Amino acid sequence: MVDAQPRFFIVAGEQSGDVLGAGLIRALRQRYPGARFEGVTGPLMREAGCETLADIEALSLFGISEVIGQIPRLLRLRRRLFEHVVATRPDAFIGIDAPAFNTGLEMRVRQRGIATVHYVCPTAWAWRQGRTKSIRKAVDLLLAIFPFEEAFFRRFDIPVTFVGHPLANELPLHPDSTSARRALELDTDAPLLGLLPGSRRSEVSRLGPVFIETARWLQARHPQLRFVAPMATPAVRELFEAQIAETGADLDIRLIDGRSREVMRAADVLLLASGTATLEALLAKTPMVVAYKLSAMNYAIARVFNLIKTEHVSMPNLLAQRALVPECLQQQARVSVLGPEVERLLESGPARAAQTDAFDAIHQQLACDADERAANAVAALIEARR
Repeated sequence: MVDAQPRFFIVAGEQSGDVLGAGLIRALRQRYPGARFEGVTGPLMREAGCETLADIEALSLFGISEVIGQIPRLLRLRRRLFEHVVATRPDAFIGIDAPAFNTGLEMRVRQRGIATVHYVCPTAWAWRQGRTKSIRKAVDLLLAIFPFEEAFFRRFDIPVTFVGHPLANELPLHPDSTSARRALELDTDAPLLGLLPGSRRSEVSRLGPVFIETARWLQARHPQLRFVAPMATPAVRELFEAQIAETGADLDIRLIDGRSREVMRAADVLLLASGTATLEALLAKTPMVVAYKLSAMNYAIARVFNLIKTEHVSMPNLLAQRALVPECLQQQARVSVLGPEVERLLESGPARAAQTDAFDAIHQQLACDADERAANAVAALIEARR
């Protein structure tokens, strides 16, 4: 049997990892009240009782140029963490997301005979499938938050367990749209379109203008339609406000700082950028049209090297394994395509129901107590090694 007071070393790579790490810590502590946790943490993990060797912000990097400039510091951090793990020999090393940082560290730790777990599958199913070779060398256990990932990684002889998505347990199966509108002080009767052009300036710079032009096209045909847009950061709000002033000064678009989940619940339909927001929209049960534009250079690279391996890119379609929601990518992300797709959802009850019925089924599939299942899998791993 496992020592009553096992040690766990956890490295979370960004804020979403902090959420997963905190939930896992709480579930493991139910089994092992005297367990010790330490690692790279955010505020939620620290609140759950994890000692900090480095703050999660040390790994929260975006963009190639930013990462390249931080490589020496990241290598020093990884070396320091490795030396600490080897010296203290925890019962399990758990890397949460951040595969570029964690996979190499997991590989070296595992070579020293320490059990390794990686929580949140790297997206090798979407691009760079060759990464499965290094993943297989790096981990004793992979924890998958989406069901299709389990089948994919098993094809490459990687031990993997589907645990579900914590957000699916956190959000209600039947959201209350009216209460969300009241909380946001929005009209409870008028049809409402939510605009979510992205959480980063680069995304908003490409999608913001076409979303605004699509809103104008829709308002001309549906004068009663109202618009609301949650802004992820002050920088994103400043950019979107400038785009509205330039291309949509005649539109009344209500901007709200943050509170994207409430906006998703309040809206009748969403027009949003592909990304993690599409999963939250699915769980909010709001019909959606998804759009995305890569930069011209990145799109050319993706086409030349055939980097995208999936038929679909948005999470609702990946989870449904079919074209459940419209995906308007690159040249298809234009008013003449987006406008009619949104209009169809606004006007057609059956079109909305086709999406929301599937959203319900997916929500129930994902809501399987991820924290508990992940803790069970980790506990089984370390018990098997004793």
